[in-house]
Amino acid sequence: MTISGHNVGVGITGSFCTFSKVTQAIRDLTAQGATVLPIFSYNAQSIDSRFGTANYWLDTITQITGKDPILTIPQAEPLGPKNMLDLLLIAPCTGNTLAKLANGITDTPVLMAAKGHLRNNKPLVIFLSSNDALGCNLKNIGQLMNMKHIYFVPFGQDSAQSKPNSMVSQVQWICPTLEAALEGKQLQPVIVPYP
Repeated sequence: MTISGHNVGVGITGSFCTFSKVTQAIRDLTAQGATVLPIFSYNAQSIDSRFGTANYWLDTITQITGKDPILTIPQAEPLGPKNMLDLLLIAPCTGNTLAKLANGITDTPVLMAAKGHLRNNKPLVIFLSSNDALGCNLKNIGQLMNMKHIYFVPFGQDSAQSKPNSMVSQVQWICPTLEAALEGKQLQPVIVPYP
């Protein structure tokens, strides 16, 4: 299955170090013919970091997608009832967002989009980026892997010596994971060596 012609929501949360890679993935999705709707968490849309200002990322991603980003819970709420997306990708998905998703907490635009999207039994794909993936968040990863319609972009330890609990998905596997998710399959292997 191809991603071309599909409506793909991309929920962006505050793992700022991955923003440039995720932005390139958004470019790739649009180049392959997907319609991409960006959704920003409150932190992603408001915090300036050493990786760029919030306004820079908002403007860049808006320009790439040609779509005004969703920035509030009320803006995100209709995505589910109006059945607006074929796929939802949370990229990057922080450990904080992951934990909230696993425990049914809906307090950001990205989490509201996820809740509404899952009610339609459509695929939600997680691009993990967490310094705590092999710590307290490991149970949340396991819980979400066991849920229907949730898939993970393959991930690995990005810095096993200096950050032994940290795991990050690999950007080159985003499109293959989305395509597999459209067929109801988890791309394998899920845990891969990090380059």
